[in-house]
Formats: sequence, structure tokens, C-alpha cells
Amino acid sequence: MSYYTKKRKSNWIIHILLTWSLVIFTINTWLFLSDRFLITSPTQETVKIHNENNLAVLKSQSKDFNELSQSIKSYLDKQKGVYSVYVYDINKNQSLGIHEATIYTAASINKIPILAALYYETQRGVIDLDKRITIQQSDLQDYGTGILRNEGPGGVYSFKTLAQFMMEKSDNTAAFIITQTVGDARIQELINSWNMLQTDFENNKTSNKDMAALLIKMYQGKIANQALSQEMIGFLDNSDFENRLPRLLPKDVKIYHKIGNETGFVHDVGIVALPNSPYYIGVLSSEITVEEEAEETIAQISKLTYDFMINR
Repeated sequence: MSYYTKKRKSNWIIHILLTWSLVIFTINTWLFLSDRFLITSPTQETVKIHNENNLAVLKSQSKDFNELSQSIKSYLDKQKGVYSVYVYDINKNQSLGIHEATIYTAASINKIPILAALYYETQRGVIDLDKRITIQQSDLQDYGTGILRNEGPGGVYSFKTLAQFMMEKSDNTAAFIITQTVGDARIQELINSWNMLQTDFENNKTSNKDMAALLIKMYQGKIANQALSQEMIGFLDNSDFENRLPRLLPKDVKIYHKIGNETGFVHDVGIVALPNSPYYIGVLSSEITVEEEAEETIAQISKLTYDFMINR
């Protein structure tokens, strides 16, 4: 055999070996990738399980207030009076509304915008909360709730103390003095700027949705700075009137709220400050003949809402 014949035969053998090596490498690589990335055709059962799991996740993520709404409506169908209910999940920006935009006589829940206006003007440096004033005879309001009217003129109090009396004791004399200081027109101007389009301060009218907008702003520190906001919202905790929204809730649950009472009207609105899911709840009512029955209704709606929220 010649030298060139031997060389050609040697080259042919090398070519075959290289070709087989390449084929083996390709097969191994394909098997590795197939296993790594699970490149398999899914069975019908696999697709079904996958879809069911995804649907369960979506249901969990998008759970709304339909169940709670039906529970509240069923309960209200058995009660006397006309009710507005509004619940707003602050973290999820989701809400439940039953006549939430209906305008009601506000009664003493109008003290909430008075408080907000006082602290807004304090933030601006217009009012000094520590300034002390002497109660005059003309300041005393001889109707409704409060303690100052029974003390007569001559008492000396700071605006901060008056704010506390106004919210914790629903003191009408304190509310009158603060309103006179801030000004009715200024309070309405601020109400408008806070987008409370259904609230007429002078005529004492508001809606559940407007109260929610303001209380959430107060709770989130959008009315005044952090220190003032904490002080302001703190006056809505532990009032003399805890027999409505807070009554059936656990004692350790923090709730910032304000009641309102007038002939035929019984209200309570507030923020339930659950650590992971704070929410607004407001219950306004009209055509009420027995106040205690309306108070029980508000307490039961609050309990239904709380039970729903903690299991959401």
C-alpha cells in the first residue's frame, strides 16, 4: 500500500470518529436540556391541575366585598330605619358601598372636619394649639353633649384641650370656639380642597364617602405633619361613646372614630387600625325611632366587617 493510500485511509477513520463524537455530544446535550427545562408535552390532567391552581390563586388575590355586602344587606333588611354603609380597605384600595353617596344630616360627625381644619391651620402656623383662651358666656352652647356648658364661663383652656373635649366628649362649646377661631368659610374652603363635594359645613350635611375621604387623609398624615397627625387622630380613640363601631370588637383593636346623634339620625364613622389591613367603616342612619336599636345595628355591621377583614 502506498504512502498516499495509507494517509487517505487514516483521514477517513479520523473523520468517522469525529462524526460519531459530534452525534453523541448532540444527543447528550439534548437529553440534558430536555430534563432541565422539562420540554415535555403536558397531559390533559396536567393542564387541568395547572389551570385550577391558577384560578385558585386569582380568586385569592381578587377576593372582593361581595360576600360581606350580601351579609350586611341581608342583616339590614330586617332592621328599622334607612342606612348608609361604606367600607374601604386602605391597603388594597377596594371598597364596599351601600348608599355611600347619599347626603345625610351630619350631626356631630361634622366635628371631624373642624378638627382637621384646626390642625391644618396649626401646620401652617396660623394657630397655636398651646394658646390659652378664657371661656365667655357667649361661647357656651346649651344643647347636646359636652362638659364645658356645665362649668359656666371663666374656664381657661388651650386649643389642644378644646380639641380633645370636642372629639372625646363631643363637646359642642369646644366645637363652637374652634369654629369661630378657624372660621366657617375657611373650614368649608378646606373641605372643598379635600374633595369632599357632598359636605356642606354651614348646613351640617355630608355623605359617608366624604367622611371616608377625610378620615383616610387624616390617618395617612396628609392633613398635617406626622407628629400633629398622630396627636389629631389620637383624639378619636377612646371616646365617651364606645357602644357602636367598637362595641363588639376585641378590646385590643385600635379604632379611631366619631359618633353623631340628632333626632332621627344615629351615626358612627372611623378607621379600624388593623396592623396589616386598616380600613374605614362608616354607618350613617336616618328615620330612626329607637336610638338603642340603631346603635346595635351599627355594632353588628362593624362586627361583620371586622370578621371579614381579619380573614380576608
